[in-house]
Amino acid sequence: MRYLDGQEPDPLYPHSETMHHMLTLSMVMAIIIGIVLFILGRRGNVLWLKVWSILLIVLSLAYLIADAINLV
Repeated sequence: MRYLDGQEPDPLYPHSETMHHMLTLSMVMAIIIGIVLFILGRRGNVLWLKVWSILLIVLSLAYLIADAINLV
């Protein structure tokens, strides 16, 4: 069961805390993957790989910052 018997879900925070932790872990993994892909893009001199990896890192960091200041 998702909720205890008789307990109603909070309409302001309908998702569980586990979902929040999974999203945070996904963003941290995306930053690590983005760094690795950027390094590979620099070694292979592949422009699109460098651009996409930088965007992945920037967007993941933006999500984590927005989450830290409670915008998400």
